[in-house]
Amino acid sequence: MMSRSYTNLVDLATGNFPAMGREKKRFPRTMTVPGNIAELDDDQAYSVTSENPSSVTSDRMIIVGNQLPLKATRRPDDTGWSFSWNEDSLLLQLKDGFADDMEVFYVGLLKVSVDPSEQDDVSQTLLEKFKCVPTFLPSDILSKFYDGFCKRQLWPLFHYMLPFSAERGGHFDRSSWEAYISANKLFAQKVVEVLNPDDDYIWIHDYHLMVLPTFLRRRFNRVRMGFFLHSPFPSSEIYRTLPVRDEILKALLNSDVIGFHTFDYARHFLSCCSRMLGLEYQSKRGYIGLEYYGRTIGIKIMPVGVHMRRMESLMKQAEEGHGVEELREKFNGKTVLLGVDDLDIFKGVDLKILAMEQMLKQHPKWKGKAVLIQIVNPARGRGINIDQVMAEIQKNCRRINKEYGQPGYQPIIFINRPVLASERVAYYSIAECVVVTALRDGMNLTPYEYVACRQGYSDAESSLSLEGPKKSMLVISEFIGCSPSLSGAIRVNPWNVEATAEAMNEAIAANDSEKQWRHEKHYRYVSKHDVAYWSRSFLQDMGRICAEHFRKRCWGIGFGFGFRVVALDPNFRKLSIATILSDYTRAKARAILLDYDGTVKAQSSIMNSPSEDVVSILNTLCADPKNTVFIVSGRTKEILSKWFSPCEKLGIAAEHGYFLRWSQKEEWQVCGQNSDFGWMHITEPVMQLYTEATDGSSIEAKESALVWQYRDADPGFGSSQAKEMLDHLESVLANEPVSVKSGHFIVEVKPQGATKGAVAEKVFTAMAENGKQADFVLCIGDDRSDEDMFEIISSAVSRDTLSSNTAVFACTVGQKPSKARYYLDDTSEVRNMLESLAEASDSSPTQEEEEQEGLRSPRRTR
Repeated sequence: MMSRSYTNLVDLATGNFPAMGREKKRFPRTMTVPGNIAELDDDQAYSVTSENPSSVTSDRMIIVGNQLPLKATRRPDDTGWSFSWNEDSLLLQLKDGFADDMEVFYVGLLKVSVDPSEQDDVSQTLLEKFKCVPTFLPSDILSKFYDGFCKRQLWPLFHYMLPFSAERGGHFDRSSWEAYISANKLFAQKVVEVLNPDDDYIWIHDYHLMVLPTFLRRRFNRVRMGFFLHSPFPSSEIYRTLPVRDEILKALLNSDVIGFHTFDYARHFLSCCSRMLGLEYQSKRGYIGLEYYGRTIGIKIMPVGVHMRRMESLMKQAEEGHGVEELREKFNGKTVLLGVDDLDIFKGVDLKILAMEQMLKQHPKWKGKAVLIQIVNPARGRGINIDQVMAEIQKNCRRINKEYGQPGYQPIIFINRPVLASERVAYYSIAECVVVTALRDGMNLTPYEYVACRQGYSDAESSLSLEGPKKSMLVISEFIGCSPSLSGAIRVNPWNVEATAEAMNEAIAANDSEKQWRHEKHYRYVSKHDVAYWSRSFLQDMGRICAEHFRKRCWGIGFGFGFRVVALDPNFRKLSIATILSDYTRAKARAILLDYDGTVKAQSSIMNSPSEDVVSILNTLCADPKNTVFIVSGRTKEILSKWFSPCEKLGIAAEHGYFLRWSQKEEWQVCGQNSDFGWMHITEPVMQLYTEATDGSSIEAKESALVWQYRDADPGFGSSQAKEMLDHLESVLANEPVSVKSGHFIVEVKPQGATKGAVAEKVFTAMAENGKQADFVLCIGDDRSDEDMFEIISSAVSRDTLSSNTAVFACTVGQKPSKARYYLDDTSEVRNMLESLAEASDSSPTQEEEEQEGLRSPRRTR
């Protein structure tokens, strides 16, 4: 039955879902011994090639998939159900990669419909005997969830089919999306029933459960959770047509590790994160990490493999059941090509059959000799155009067999029925070549299974023994996930029927030595990269990534699918007004350094100039003789002088500190180490070259710097151009006294030594030289250039520029990794903080004010 806490589907669909409550009836929990995850932070310990199969031995794994790895049958007397393991299920096979003492639980649907009156008994039985927790969905939810959103929205889109018409999936159906959320929430409730959040791993599988991470992360901030997508992930041009694209992306980013079969799929996902969410990724020691609110989400690229022991078992079954010998006798003298595919519009079965016809037409020598056996597994759901696809395949088979067939010979044998795994293996054993022409596919293990079966197993009396040379040939589509790993296969574009026909001819006409060489090459890969290797590698990456997260303080923010976990250094905390006011009022000499854009003024603000309120606050702070106040900005001195003309006592550092002015009465100083700007004549033509080639980019020329900005350019292309420009400029300016740096949508070239950190150093030194060493420092900024100030402040005490008793408040704007010890959420909080300090200041004229004037005009040299 559906949980009572889940009644308003409209709220859920818009992301305004309530926190999950615990159900009254709960399954028994199996507790485990807590482990210290910090001890696991060793790259070698997490190496897949490590002798130790797993560094984690005392934890549990909860595997969540759309279906449980079980077979269910009704008892003959109709008094209940009988259950057994489904040995062919990938979710069951992946246990081989875990440590022997790791306990594994499963959460998922059953393939059969269980009456509500039997669900409690079935649940208890499965938990006790199989450690499986079934999720029962109401029939209306199940239909819209699986056949609706999964099969008619996500599945076609992920395989590059846009819903242009009802025949191609239909337009977005809000009720199906609501059902998808409903189903994922019910899955989450089942996970919670057996979850021990401190010790358990959660591994979620495939596109059916893409929003499940948000439900679980919302409840448990620190739970260790991975997600693996077994289907393709489309390019951003395709994915961004999905109306709920942001909700799904943000939900996936609540995982610790996100896995893909190939780099192409991972690259498309990262591109979507960059274009839609503005996230950037980086590679470190071979690992790809995506930074998201202080958490590094691991991107795992690892194709799944086959279960070698299971393949050996199936080969024995095939031989014992006499299937192999019967098939060899039946197709004696024939050259067999084999296709094994699900009934799906993306498998390209019709194109494969047309390619077979083309081969017979172009190479008549194969008439009467070459046979294509095409096995079609039943459709997994009511997908798009299934009936039309089947009708097209059968029509072509009849036509080709009629045209090229002979007595006792049919060029195409179409098997349209459920085929047992052992029978499929028997067909593998007699096939000279396997042909896979899928138009788009996630992984497709058929080629791997074929290679393993052609190797046989070690039994001297077996017809499938390892005695004698082994041969196999593969013709595979370049659009399937296993294509990159099978370098010895003949890759084809399945849409090109003529080229596919030639590839099929080449495969079966190859000499034995070539077939042996290709087989050996493939078998080395398939035997090593089996399903255990895949699951062990994924678990080790989860341990490595989560170890880093556990060192940080984490808390959840946001609502609905905007929920995310912020992870920050344990010493990083929010700056409270009460904390800073007490030190502010006691201080005798204060240094206040403020960035402007993104700190005092919001980046999204239409008007860039400071408001009257900001000017008033700054004037009040500057009027306090104990204060030395500076605006430290990357903007030009002309703009800053104009904007802050009402603030006579305000210090200004322009162009990241290259120009500095202590007050309006003072002249501008040049603080850079070099006043030779000949490098600009080298830099500007380079930037102009990239500007002309990058639509939406521009050059901003300052007195001391040149900035190339690409905020309005295509994000992917702009970022690529920025990296190329950075390398280009670093090369041509290698002997010039400048620094070349990249920032948020910019590449900047400026003189060496012109940093905001140098401004902070200069202010602190001047105050100390005038006998007014700062005993209170407030420094607020929001971007990378401000990190220089935070770094200088943290080291100023050791250089005696600041006293060990100085109250230091280095603060960044926004909850993000920073060298600052404090943070404020946004510019409004910064203004509130400054307003509170201004109210605490004594702005009445005192004798100290005249003394402070000496501080504002310190002894200094250019």
